[in-house]
Amino acid sequence: MSYHGSYLPNALLHIDADAFFASCEQAVNPAYRGKPVITGAERGIVAAASYEAKKLGIKRGVSLRDVRKICPDAIILPSNYETYSLFSKRMFDIIRRTTSAVEEYSIDEAFADITGLRRPMKMSYSDIAKHIQTNIHNDLGITVSVGLASTKVLGKVAANWNKPNGFAAITSQNKEQYLAKLDVEEIWGIGRQTAKHLYRLGITTALQFAQRPENWVKNNFTKPHQEIWQELNGHSVYKIETAEKESYASISKTRTFTPSSANAEFVFAQLAKNVENAFIKVRRHQLVAKKIIVYLKTQQYRYLGLEAKLNRPTAFTHEILPLVRQLFKQLFVTNTQYRATGAVLCGLQTDESIQMSLFENPLELDKLKKVYSSIDKLSNKYGKHTIFLGSSMPAHTVSQHQNFRGSVPIAKQLRSKALNQRKFMNLPVLLGSVK
Repeated sequence: MSYHGSYLPNALLHIDADAFFASCEQAVNPAYRGKPVITGAERGIVAAASYEAKKLGIKRGVSLRDVRKICPDAIILPSNYETYSLFSKRMFDIIRRTTSAVEEYSIDEAFADITGLRRPMKMSYSDIAKHIQTNIHNDLGITVSVGLASTKVLGKVAANWNKPNGFAAITSQNKEQYLAKLDVEEIWGIGRQTAKHLYRLGITTALQFAQRPENWVKNNFTKPHQEIWQELNGHSVYKIETAEKESYASISKTRTFTPSSANAEFVFAQLAKNVENAFIKVRRHQLVAKKIIVYLKTQQYRYLGLEAKLNRPTAFTHEILPLVRQLFKQLFVTNTQYRATGAVLCGLQTDESIQMSLFENPLELDKLKKVYSSIDKLSNKYGKHTIFLGSSMPAHTVSQHQNFRGSVPIAKQLRSKALNQRKFMNLPVLLGSVK
């Protein structure tokens, strides 16, 4: 059935790739198609599962030990985020062949506005949605589920309705049929605590929530949930955000390593590498940080963390590393096994807002900017961490995963020698004061 303008004042699509990581692996290696494919070998748990695996009850977060019990024939692969990123970029490019109003919501999800395209494309909105869906499948070998509606929230509902490779269109005429079958906890933007609050108020379905009077909603819920109520009723509140994200409240980086380690130098190197990664992103967005949080994760999954404010905002890793070392010494416990570290940079602001103290030389700041600008240019040209701090060397010179989880993705195994040299031409650097 085709839906026309009288049904949809706005025509928004939600395009959601089906079992994206596993589907990419099946597209790259056709021998995997139709078989239970699992990614996440490097983590020891399921990162993504193909629909063949999901039918067996294998879900994200399940341990690989349990996967082998459920399905001894499962194909377990290390995650290859480089390949997934390429598929993601191609998918967004395909959508942009039809409309430039595309929001890259996540690596495997997009919102797209196709309002007004019926006449120039000589198609109904439903046919335009299916046209995009078919192009993605033909060009990439993966499937996507597509939802057509007048708002983002309803589009999410529609895209999730007939997965995988499904299509649904929610209009003012059929909206109640969909919302009546949707539990409130499944509404995009409704968390577990809000769902419990709705249950206490006697609201169990999305339709019951949507049908409540506006004053009742305002008296019982905050603005974000009032906006969801409007979206469920067909009033578009959340617009398509086509611009790349530029503002961040915080930036965090964390990595797990195996086997776990009680070696202070090695664990600190992992932490230092995460700090470096966080500051690379901070500089990419021309920001500086005013506060840092560091944490360690033990083999027993216990988190230990500390935070510290900085004397002045910075984007330079080596300025903050002595402070990180002090925090690490307070957190690290001898003879304790650690499996992950993490760093969070907070209080972010533009790098133009740095205020040096009276006792600091502004010329030193200019020199530091030039040094790190050169480091970032080299990384862009030759690969991330082409130059890194000596403190993080053990994390760069030893594989992140030393046991069976350290298997290398097929795409990396097939990469040419020239690319391998380009990627792994890493040079440690010890930065002291810049003269």
